[in-house]
Amino acid sequence: MKLSQRFKSSVFALTGLFASGVVSSYGAVDFVRQVKPVLESACLSCHGAEKPKGEFQLHTKAAAFKGGENGVAIVAKDPAKSPLYTTTALPKDHDDIMPPSSKEPLAKEQSEILKQWIAEGAVWPDGVELKQTQRISFVKDVQPVLEFNCVACHREGHDKGGLRLDAKQFAMKTGDNGPSIVPFFAEKSKTFTSTTLSKDDEALMPPSNKGGPMPKDKQDILKEWINQGAAWPEGITLTPKKADQATGGDNLALVVEMHKRIVANLKEKTAADMKQYNQVIPGGTVNFDMMPIPAGTFLMGTPETEKGRKADEGPQVQVKIEPFWMGKTEVTWNEYELFMYPEDQRLAAAGGTVTKDTVVDGVSRPTKPYVEMSFGMGKDGFPAISMTHHAANKYCQWLSAKTGHFYRLPTEAEWEYACRAGTTTAYSFGDDASKIGEYAWLEANSDWKYQKVGKKKANPWGLHDMHGNVIEWCLDQYSADTYKQGAGKTVDNPWVRSSTPYPHVARGGSWDDTPDKLRSGARRASGPGWKIQDPQLPKSIWYHTDAQFLGIRVVRPLKVPSPEELNKIWNNGVEKD
Repeated sequence: MKLSQRFKSSVFALTGLFASGVVSSYGAVDFVRQVKPVLESACLSCHGAEKPKGEFQLHTKAAAFKGGENGVAIVAKDPAKSPLYTTTALPKDHDDIMPPSSKEPLAKEQSEILKQWIAEGAVWPDGVELKQTQRISFVKDVQPVLEFNCVACHREGHDKGGLRLDAKQFAMKTGDNGPSIVPFFAEKSKTFTSTTLSKDDEALMPPSNKGGPMPKDKQDILKEWINQGAAWPEGITLTPKKADQATGGDNLALVVEMHKRIVANLKEKTAADMKQYNQVIPGGTVNFDMMPIPAGTFLMGTPETEKGRKADEGPQVQVKIEPFWMGKTEVTWNEYELFMYPEDQRLAAAGGTVTKDTVVDGVSRPTKPYVEMSFGMGKDGFPAISMTHHAANKYCQWLSAKTGHFYRLPTEAEWEYACRAGTTTAYSFGDDASKIGEYAWLEANSDWKYQKVGKKKANPWGLHDMHGNVIEWCLDQYSADTYKQGAGKTVDNPWVRSSTPYPHVARGGSWDDTPDKLRSGARRASGPGWKIQDPQLPKSIWYHTDAQFLGIRVVRPLKVPSPEELNKIWNNGVEKD
């Protein structure tokens, strides 16, 4: 549905439900302190100066009151006829709600501020321009900060200073030392100001003997959340939590046992034996397809004449690749969640029975995530996302233990070779970027979220979503100079081994990217920013909660390496930040 149609339907749906005169408990609305933060954090990403959706811009007063392709969006003193407000007040499951459900709708309090501001005349001070800011999500950003740093001392039965932070109705009340949370005014909110006190101050939260003061980036999360309106979704209660820790053995002895199992199960001896096959994960019905990729030589990297080319894509290098199988699609939540959760829960969910396997149970698996990891974008048939490079490697090890086949991440060379599928053009379908919508989910057609795997056309070797949907982890450490090291010679099966936590290579582009980032030769490097808002100290080794565009695809080499090499592949030793 076009934005203009959304505006129409939302106005018709809500007209008559609101009187034009609005009275609320907020008092007179301050545009700069209350409206501006909401628009900058929740609306400007789609309605800024560049490529505004529905031709509706919000960065200046003149643009905002001009409206978009369907007319005005703000009708002063009449919120019921103002799509800027009405689209935010629709039910959460409504197709036309703005911001869309994939980007988290506004909290009721934020929507009410827009409503009251418009009812009061929509006063926008002259000269005030908006600039996009990062939106703070309560569940993703604030909840973990409070649960890891504050709730232990401020909950039912442990309300230090008369303050409880385990539920919204208590957190918004006054504690013994003044207002705990004052929406839009962090400087008046003890929940924030108490975190900024000196280490020896008795009112510091958390106290120095419990890790205080908290890092400045966590303080800033609380500050910005409050200044954006302190949106706290209804029904969410908080519980104290401790820092993430890895579980499992992962020693060489375990890998030796896995190697024995894999070799004993190996039926294909030569490339001629390699066929497409369907892998059922034992214990249930979840399955996935693997496509045979022939051995060959190709030119890795991009020519200097390719549109959108980056410096790290060259010089081009001749690369020789051994045969392997590759996942027909990206790994889905159906597969990945079997790895994430305890054995009995996983198998029960898959319709199977519980059996103990010391080899499988010896592989480290993720701790429970502190947020819902699909972020509302869907799970059944959708790609799994936001796992760290370490988590991706451990999934491959777990999958190998479960199935008796050797699975791992593709090397960067294997990934590009499979993506190109014998082509030398910018994309596996040619150089014409106008056709990309037939093969990929990207910024222009994804509706701001990932989509179910395998719905777009496959490349010449039968692989779906190599361009777009989610960007995919590769095994390699990223280096901007990788190709220079192989210039002028043929390189056999290259793999840049890991020596630091960052950066690692990811390939293929995503649902949130432009066509140039989906090219066969386009490279991307991971960084700490992919989990910058992780509240744990040390940072989680399992989740990149800021990388909702990141997924995985597995490969299975025909040749099975030694146990020592398997151990290096699955356990690179650089998982901790």
